[in-house]
Amino acid sequence: MEIGIYTFGDLPAGARCPGAAQQRLKEIIAAAKMADEAGLHVFGVGEHHRSDYAVSAHTVVLGAIAAVTRNIRLTSAVTILSSADPVRVFEDFATLDLLSDGRAELMAGRGAFVESFPLFGFELQDYDALYNEKLDLLLKLRANERITWEGRFRPAMDDVEVAPRPLSSKLPIWIGAGGTPQSAVRAGQAGLPLNLANISGEPARFKPFIDLYRKTGLEAGHTAADLKVAISGHLHMQKDSQRARDEFFPHYTHYMRHNLPQRDVGWTISKSDYAQLASPCGSLFVGSPQEIADKILYEHELFGHQRFLAQIDIGGLPFAKVANVIELLAGEVLPILKRALGQQDSRGTDNTSKSRDSHESTIRV
Repeated sequence: MEIGIYTFGDLPAGARCPGAAQQRLKEIIAAAKMADEAGLHVFGVGEHHRSDYAVSAHTVVLGAIAAVTRNIRLTSAVTILSSADPVRVFEDFATLDLLSDGRAELMAGRGAFVESFPLFGFELQDYDALYNEKLDLLLKLRANERITWEGRFRPAMDDVEVAPRPLSSKLPIWIGAGGTPQSAVRAGQAGLPLNLANISGEPARFKPFIDLYRKTGLEAGHTAADLKVAISGHLHMQKDSQRARDEFFPHYTHYMRHNLPQRDVGWTISKSDYAQLASPCGSLFVGSPQEIADKILYEHELFGHQRFLAQIDIGGLPFAKVANVIELLAGEVLPILKRALGQQDSRGTDNTSKSRDSHESTIRV
């Protein structure tokens, strides 16, 4: 199983100045560099278009990360395809693929946060139609160097060239989904790998969703190897389980209250709610390395997924704590998973205990 981390660049409570965003971006790049050196497999960056997040131009951030990393795969998490131009999206990720020596991936989503729709001139009433049309165009762009195409939401193209092309003949495109049957069917019919983001529901309730995705994909003529699954969620870890829970609670509750799509009308999380979410069968990954590994393995029994992605910097969590989680993920959780699943490290790395001192010296903590 691949283990990775992702970020939206959410800022600490009350910090919305340019200096805070600058600091946050530096920390994201430092975290990606550390994750690469520690032996994690994937680093993702999502986009948001409001002042409590530092990342709106996620491809720019991924390009900066490409310059300081060597092995880790780089993905969006997600690209809001509905409010973007698929031609520009494809060109951006093809360029990222070239800069990173073939490490780029794209995760396409409809967008739970909708600020980008009015910002770029789209109507929310077209939410589903926009995504369906633009995903279709993006896949055609991946398959063809020249394209003739016509749709509702973009000027037509008549035998135009789209360049550059990525190193791989088939740039990896994942579908980012929140668990609706329509998303499972769409990804399965297209034979695209699927990322399920679960931040609140009991994992077992999503097994029918994953089963539907695989069933639809196989019936559409795709192979089981095409139908990869990733699970993503919120995570915090310390050597001591109770310490992990105690120090993460204020960051997590602020995030869930203020950093969700409906600003200032988010979810209020009580301590009992939090304890339930962090329980062995809950959606929240918080605790000791063994507890985290056990929960990943529990979900692997449910879903048989090939990738797990963790958001580990929620609520502007201080970089020192983020760095500690990266070390624990790579140094303790990943070896447990490899032993349990009988895996070998395809990257051939064993440097999972890299010190974070050199990274912290390059940024303000």
